[in-house]
Amino acid sequence: MFKLFFKNLKEKVALTNGEKTAISEKLKSKEIKKGQFLLRANEICNYIVFIEKGVLRTYLKDKSGFEHVIFFGLEGWTSGDLNSFMRQQPARFYIDALEDCELTIISKTDHDLLIETIPAFESYMRILMTNAYMASLSRTSDLISLSLEERYKNFITSYPSIIQRVPQYMIASHLGVSPETLSRLRAKIVD
Repeated sequence: MFKLFFKNLKEKVALTNGEKTAISEKLKSKEIKKGQFLLRANEICNYIVFIEKGVLRTYLKDKSGFEHVIFFGLEGWTSGDLNSFMRQQPARFYIDALEDCELTIISKTDHDLLIETIPAFESYMRILMTNAYMASLSRTSDLISLSLEERYKNFITSYPSIIQRVPQYMIASHLGVSPETLSRLRAKIVD
């Protein structure tokens, strides 16, 4: 249980057996089916999730109902609406399953307790949040400064498994273009 979670954690910080046991006691497993929501906008994000198996999509909807994909989460990644989780305010994002998912979850209460009592866990969460912040800055920079072709090539190089697991129209949304534009670009690259 929680095998990938602890593998990832141990790659980033050292844990004693006692710390691993204490953390294990606060974790829960959750399964959600393809198409099910983990979180909807305006709900409070009460859990941070670690993806053991499957793919999650984080997105927001504009006033016309159009979905803008912010993030795809794969095995070994963490997901949640961090602002909602940390501040316990209504979420801005929707998170749903693009495949059947097995998740390791930790509640806000248990997260905060582990942060206070296990320095290695606090270090791990700081590393995750720092990495998420840097990824967000990188994505924003790419959207502003790179051409669509450069963004697409970076995306498929950085996340090759997503291409086979996520519909093209969602990838187009993540890149900030229409599915038709992405289709034309892909045809151009293949030629």
